[in-house]
Amino acid sequence: MITTEPATDPFDEHRRLLFATAYRMLGTVSDAEDIVQDAWLTWNKADRSQVRHPKAYLVRAVTNLSLNRLTSARARREEYVGPWLPEPLLTAPDVADGRELAESVSTAMLVVLETLAPVERAVFVLREAFGYSHAEIAGFLDRPEPSVRQIAHRARTHVAQRRHRYDSDSAERERITQRFLSACAGGDLNAVLEMLAPDVTAWSDGGGKVTAGRRPLHGPDHVARFLLGVLTKPAMAGVTVTTAVINGELGVLVLREGEPIGSFTYDLQGGLLRNIRIQVNPDKLAGLRR
Repeated sequence: MITTEPATDPFDEHRRLLFATAYRMLGTVSDAEDIVQDAWLTWNKADRSQVRHPKAYLVRAVTNLSLNRLTSARARREEYVGPWLPEPLLTAPDVADGRELAESVSTAMLVVLETLAPVERAVFVLREAFGYSHAEIAGFLDRPEPSVRQIAHRARTHVAQRRHRYDSDSAERERITQRFLSACAGGDLNAVLEMLAPDVTAWSDGGGKVTAGRRPLHGPDHVARFLLGVLTKPAMAGVTVTTAVINGELGVLVLREGEPIGSFTYDLQGGLLRNIRIQVNPDKLAGLRR
């Protein structure tokens, strides 16, 4: 008797793509997971015989569910305590190998995407991160293709004006990160100052749940003293600080007994740290669990 393996469920086949789409649209791991679960419920109830292209059907479902979530999230973020930063996500090294894919999930990019209107963000993510055609996106959003082209152009221009590339190869980033961590561990203020760009800014997101800066810190002196002050607190005893690939780039992961309690990511410019983003909100660390 001949037996065949059961066909893979299209939802399982495309689950990673669906999460990746929702995460880039929302900037939060928890919301992206909720969206994927809602998409599964939609798929489970669908008449599969009427679905000619399961992948397109699922991406469309995730896109529209994410748009609905974005609208309510924007209202909630107006009441957020202190700076709002995206939820960090540990990513496999192979993601960092794909420059464009890594760029689309970087913390810096997610921060810029927050400044787009929801539909602009959806179009930008689908077009620039995943390469869907304007016609396909028009189908996902039930909008005319010329309208989608205009939205895509407007979103691309907006992002280009706000997102500056700071290129560095992985070896250089590793070297600079290790040097920076050594300077911090040694409490060497001058060594830390030497590694910060003159216009460095640091944001810390505690969400009102833990102590964090309520406003951005500007300038090497303020940023260096803040970082060293945090790392030398008694509460940091027994904490492990290590490197990890976070949102497609090498960053810093802070652990206590193996559990994440914070992370920071940053841009590099001319070998100096610029735009440091520190995440310590305990509600936004699930994506850092290995």
